[in-house]
Amino acid sequence: MSTPAPRDTKLAVRRGLMLRCPACGEGKLFGRYLKVNHSCAACGEELHHQRADDGPAYLTILVVVHVVGIALHSLVGRYQDHPLQLALILCTVATVLSLVLLPRMKGLMVAIQWAKEMHGFGRATS
Repeated sequence: MSTPAPRDTKLAVRRGLMLRCPACGEGKLFGRYLKVNHSCAACGEELHHQRADDGPAYLTILVVVHVVGIALHSLVGRYQDHPLQLALILCTVATVLSLVLLPRMKGLMVAIQWAKEMHGFGRATS
């Protein structure tokens, strides 16, 4: 009895970041904004095993805080006389970036779990 080849983590991550099924890359990963589909419509891979929990939120915060922090340091001289304008710009950037990144970070977490066969994503034994 031979062991199956390991799943390609890089390919799965790329598919997860594109909000696609990590197994086939064809079906949509989410039915709604952050609701993972029970299974892939294209290949039938069960996706309900995922356990992303708070991981996507932490990753999103990590990226957004760094981007906004760098933007703050680079814009503070330009908007020194207009602090409210600077705050509104940075809050808008942080909000939009968070809304864009959150589903992608969840797709990343689901893809990693699928590729590493974690939380019930293992292959079926016959």
